[in-house]
Amino acid sequence: MEFNAKKVDEANAVISATIAKETVESNLDKVAKQAAKTMDIQGFRKGKVPVAVVKQRYADKLTEDAEGEALREILTNGLKELNISNEDLIGEPSISKFDKKEDGSIDVEVTVACKPTIDLGEYKDLLPEVEDKAIDEADIDARIDEIAKSSSPLAKIARKRAVRDQDHALIDFEGFVDGVAFEGGKAEKYALHVGSGSFIPGFEEQIIGMKYEETKDVVVTFPEEYQSKDLAGKEATFKVTLHEIQEKAAAELNDEFAAKLLPGEENATMETLRAKIEEQMKAEVMNKYYREELKPAYLETLVEKLTFALPATVVDQEINQALNNKVRSMSEDEIKALQEDAAKVEELREELREEAQNSVKATFIVDALAKAEAVEVSDQEVSQVLYYEAMQMGQNPQEVLKQYQEAGYLPAIKMSMIEEKVISKLLDAKLGK
Repeated sequence: MEFNAKKVDEANAVISATIAKETVESNLDKVAKQAAKTMDIQGFRKGKVPVAVVKQRYADKLTEDAEGEALREILTNGLKELNISNEDLIGEPSISKFDKKEDGSIDVEVTVACKPTIDLGEYKDLLPEVEDKAIDEADIDARIDEIAKSSSPLAKIARKRAVRDQDHALIDFEGFVDGVAFEGGKAEKYALHVGSGSFIPGFEEQIIGMKYEETKDVVVTFPEEYQSKDLAGKEATFKVTLHEIQEKAAAELNDEFAAKLLPGEENATMETLRAKIEEQMKAEVMNKYYREELKPAYLETLVEKLTFALPATVVDQEINQALNNKVRSMSEDEIKALQEDAAKVEELREELREEAQNSVKATFIVDALAKAEAVEVSDQEVSQVLYYEAMQMGQNPQEVLKQYQEAGYLPAIKMSMIEEKVISKLLDAKLGK
């Protein structure tokens, strides 16, 4: 078997060979004999089917298997000669050439993508300057007031007036479609937060201006995608009666209030609460500062300064993804023009190449940084983050996790978490935390 293996660069290699006709025939005999031991063909005892019959009946499939066996041997020998381990491979090797000749031989070419070798150098010296953000006392006071207000019980307002946006209105309501009451459309003494968007679009806006013990018809249309198919897209009339307007009772800001908010804190005081809230607010501000300013600037610097080979197949995948995203925003005429002119597609791909290369480069840099800093994110951590976010959104955590798994998003989420974790670690060290 003629054979040649060479590295294009540190991240790409090409293995080329000519598979002799005799090699395919020899492999064909082997796979046919193996198949004959297990095949069940009418007229023959199982395991006693003649090899010639197997070859005749399943010629195409067996030939394909025989050629595949030869390809696997080429790949194994090529990787061995190039000193590339399976752990170094990225994705599946791709067959870039498979040319069957008249003499029965086959010219093949296999392209291989490998993990690039990255020398990070003095990567910590490239970190941007980090400013320690302070939290204003007024902002801490505002946060405490917001917490106090949200945790306070609702109470009837002291003076009667009309409903305003963001009021809490205590109402009775009953819904009708074509004059007939529908199931689930009735409630009494319901506390509606006007402006929360929790009711059908248009409902809450019509409550504004109602007065105590006033009854009015509120006419709305159920959304087309409404969960109940019997109501979806239909117009409904709700008879609504306003009983009273409620507001959050002002909480007394004292040590007792602090103790309620910090149940696990011994001898909690307002000063303790202020310190905790300042710590929380500072973490929020610093995380945003890291995420939106410092992290992009640092990665941009690393991408610019570090030089290493990139796996061509990974760059092509990134270009394809960027191209698909761009096509989604195009008009029908623009898409048609691309379909009719392959040169325009290639021109567009080249326009996207540099950004795709930088994106792939940044991903490998983050991976190298994580290894250098011994930063890891477990699958359990990824699941916990998704569970928490799903619960915050009122979604079923298990269903959300399943959807992400099926869509293949988990590796990207994990990489994003690693990126944030390792760069935050470096920035914290720069700040002296």
